[in-house]
Amino acid sequence: MKYLKALLYTLIVTCSSGQTFTNFTSADGLVDDNVTCGTYQGNGILWFGTQNGISKFDGVNWTNFTNATDTNLISNTITAIKTTTNGDLWVGTDFGVCKYANSMWTCFTTADGLGDDRVKYIEQSADGRIWIGEYDGLSIYDGANWTTYNLSDGLPFGGVQYITFDDNDDAWLGSGFGGFIYFDHTNFTVYNANDGLLNNIVNGIAIDSQNKKWVGNSSGISIFDNQNLWEKNHTMMYLLPPPDTLNPVMDLVFDSQNLLWVGIYVDYLLDGGVAMYNGYSWVDFNMSDGLIGPVISDLIIDDQDQVWVTTSSGISKITDVPAHIPQSFEDKISIYPNPSNGELVINSHNNSNFNLSIISISGEILTQFEFFSSLQIINLPLSSGIYILELMDEENNIFHKKIIRN
Repeated sequence: MKYLKALLYTLIVTCSSGQTFTNFTSADGLVDDNVTCGTYQGNGILWFGTQNGISKFDGVNWTNFTNATDTNLISNTITAIKTTTNGDLWVGTDFGVCKYANSMWTCFTTADGLGDDRVKYIEQSADGRIWIGEYDGLSIYDGANWTTYNLSDGLPFGGVQYITFDDNDDAWLGSGFGGFIYFDHTNFTVYNANDGLLNNIVNGIAIDSQNKKWVGNSSGISIFDNQNLWEKNHTMMYLLPPPDTLNPVMDLVFDSQNLLWVGIYVDYLLDGGVAMYNGYSWVDFNMSDGLIGPVISDLIIDDQDQVWVTTSSGISKITDVPAHIPQSFEDKISIYPNPSNGELVINSHNNSNFNLSIISISGEILTQFEFFSSLQIINLPLSSGIYILELMDEENNIFHKKIIRN
């Protein structure tokens, strides 16, 4: 019965949102619902770390690993996970890091040269080395030897909890308390609140095609230009209502369409979700849209631009993402209720005329009509799901609003 309920829930979420959300839990084969991290191997294969083991998903079947059967796995509580270019899997725990290769586990601790057993992040550089972010520093493994860095080498207090690389294969590190750090393989350069960063707790860094750094932190997103100078901040992604305008960012990543995906979670509200930014405007998704849970831990983009969201309640896969949502103008209208049971009230604040379109989440225009009055009630000829309401005014300014049809 538990499996049937979970299966029905997955089908309802998927169908009602136009195949936008597909959710996975332990009822579907996931080893544990509390998913902490994920990585895309390629060829449709993903790996997920949880609070009770590791799951491999090939798009159809789940394969699980725990130290009950894989006795060389040092712990079931997985804090970081990464597949490498040669097909190996690396997982981090609070007791060391383990490599899975040729169906065998090999684990490393401080006794083997690791700088700190408490692992927070794993990444691979272009030269093949494995980089381990830890509570107290950074360790790099070249296949034979470990090189470690900590406070005495110039790292700020707070360790390393995120790692990414720019086009020169130089490293950018996120610190738990010290901001974000540029490492040219010789020296550390620290950027923090004194340089414009919103908050020194950095949970993610995404580098765009212009070499700008989008730094996700506990107060929002700070953007630094290609000269590493502060440019601007995003402090409201509209995922949460005021006064919660800071929207703590847990992870952020660009897809191949240069859409920025952001995972947000406010622990004291037990509220969160996913926001998408196209360079002009934000679209947000939360549990009311079909997301499986609010406690976001990681975002993974596969080679089909599907977004995999790991949460403490399971995994959501977001598909059929619109390639482009045009720029919005200032809030000239009110739309309510949203979600709607079929009747939608549109109130123009300046009595402007509009052309109105309703667009599916995949970008298909479903219906169009003209809006001539300051207040108009429309009936939505739509099935249940998520849609985009597009209004174009007489000056060709475009306003987009996500609407939900119950």
